[in-house]
Amino acid sequence: MNRAWRRWWRTLACGMLPLGMGAAMATPNGVPPGIEARVRAQGPVIDVPGTKTLYEPLLAKQPREGVRRTTGLAYGSDERHRLDVYAPEAAAPGPRPVLVFVHGGGFVRGDKADRDNAGYFFAREGFVTAVPNYRLGPKHRWPAGAEDIASVLRWLRQNAAEFGGDPQRIVLMGESAGAAHVAAATLVKRFHPPEGLEIVGAVLVSGVYNARLEALARRQFGIATPDPRNEAYFGPDTSAWGAMSTVDLVDAAPFPILLTYAEMDPMQMQVQAGELFARLVSRHGFSPDLHVVRGHNHLTQVYSINTGDESLTRPVLEFLRGRTRPAE
Repeated sequence: MNRAWRRWWRTLACGMLPLGMGAAMATPNGVPPGIEARVRAQGPVIDVPGTKTLYEPLLAKQPREGVRRTTGLAYGSDERHRLDVYAPEAAAPGPRPVLVFVHGGGFVRGDKADRDNAGYFFAREGFVTAVPNYRLGPKHRWPAGAEDIASVLRWLRQNAAEFGGDPQRIVLMGESAGAAHVAAATLVKRFHPPEGLEIVGAVLVSGVYNARLEALARRQFGIATPDPRNEAYFGPDTSAWGAMSTVDLVDAAPFPILLTYAEMDPMQMQVQAGELFARLVSRHGFSPDLHVVRGHNHLTQVYSINTGDESLTRPVLEFLRGRTRPAE
């Protein structure tokens, strides 16, 4: 029995099988062994300064050549309504597909500059990539994030061609709080642009989709009271959170979705990925793809982008390329 299978059986025997592990074992995930060992030793934590140091040496050497970066473009009136565009410099036979990558930050922090690795990576893979900021809590509460993503989508429909992008082939991708905003903006019709959603897909990485659940299960999930993350965005009255929970608001027509979460994500992210997947399939006629990012926690999976670690980007690129091929 090889090492991977021994680890699987030990996990099963201890009653700690992570969500999704019952499927076939994944191929080698590409996490540098030294980093994976430290991630596993840390466990399912969200420690921004401590976790970022794991990938800083690799991010310092990330490839950036062949990409034209344009920063600080306004897509709205607020000071946070700014985005950066990363466009491939090489000539192409036609317009390129467009990817929007929305950063996380627990609804209260985060900046597009912290995700330049995603901008450079996906541009080098042939996508015109927009990385926006959006309004943050507690100054701006739900549904500010979803509204801002809708504004980014409208802006790209009008301006993507300027950067060589195809406004008819846009994919929205978000991680953590960014995934929550992308999910709301796409799955709830009230946030769609007047002309309709008209995207070719969405990628949701370790998001929050059921605020009410997080309020009711703080003990089980180890969430603090008061909750500095959710209360800042959804407000202090937790009885109102059900009306802000995307899983209960889905009314969009089915479109392609990739749902992912990290093997060592906090439990609430794993549970909510499973819940959203189940609701979309059993109640709304969707057929999302579902992927577990092995060897990573909530943050390292995103820091790994553009470092040679393909744990997250491999399944994302497979999804993107399957949905963004030009019509023949």
